[in-house]
Amino acid sequence: MDHMAGLGAFMQAAETRSFVAAGRQLGVSASAVGKAIARLEQRLGVRLFHRSTRSITLTPEGAMFLDRCRRIVCEIEAAELELSQRQGAPRGKLRVSLPLVGMLLMPAIGTFVRTYPEIELDLDFTDRLVDVIDEGFDAVIRTGEVSDSRLMTRVVGTFQQCLVAAPRYLKERGTPQTPKDLLNHACLHHKFPSTGKLERWPLHADGRPLDIELPATVVVSTIEPLLSLAEQGVGIACLPDFAVARQIEDETLVPLLQDHTENAGTFRLLWPSTRFASPKLTAFTEFIAKHLFEVAVRLPA
Repeated sequence: MDHMAGLGAFMQAAETRSFVAAGRQLGVSASAVGKAIARLEQRLGVRLFHRSTRSITLTPEGAMFLDRCRRIVCEIEAAELELSQRQGAPRGKLRVSLPLVGMLLMPAIGTFVRTYPEIELDLDFTDRLVDVIDEGFDAVIRTGEVSDSRLMTRVVGTFQQCLVAAPRYLKERGTPQTPKDLLNHACLHHKFPSTGKLERWPLHADGRPLDIELPATVVVSTIEPLLSLAEQGVGIACLPDFAVARQIEDETLVPLLQDHTENAGTFRLLWPSTRFASPKLTAFTEFIAKHLFEVAVRLPA
């Protein structure tokens, strides 16, 4: 406690450039301030102030020490603010960016809205690489790796890509037994809107990836039409397992070439790195990490 008192006396004296003014702010005498700073200087082994009969000024060591003390005080204030904010109910506007495939995650989002009715969600769906900080997002859900040191990140779920087709399509066209059989089938592709490139199907044989130029019967820029077209029996689609788990369970879609597909994807939640997180952001990150895929029936291993 004596150390903290000495730091307080030092910071007040450094700000006011006067032991008298510092004592007045702290409710003690100028002599008490001078003695506290002298003890601090003795303990540190450096002189913090140049003293004269009319004024005091910081030494280079004192200026450096003052800068560090200010940062410590800011951290203490941030910790106090964090604790005080955690006592309040999560509320207010929360701006979140999701990938276009995020439309398939809406059951979890809907449950979150019902759980936290005082939080106003502003959802932006896009596959472009948004600037979380400059564009003012509170949080972003994305797949893949993250390299922005300004952001905090948390893995909230994993998924597999799988090939599916409707039973009636397979009855008409036959069931492919090897990846090369796909060359004789109608293939439904997802195109990345930001690049115009087709998403690669994760095909492999004997542990090695296959690069096969598949027929592009239909190409779409969002996932939902692929799911609809596959269910209608138009062709074979490559979709995330959480998007087709219910259809496979209901037998409206059939998984194909499971021994020849291998691709794990990761959903990450990103948010700006700050000294503390608001209650609304904490509520969102914790809820999504726990419940993102809880509502989906996963494919059997």
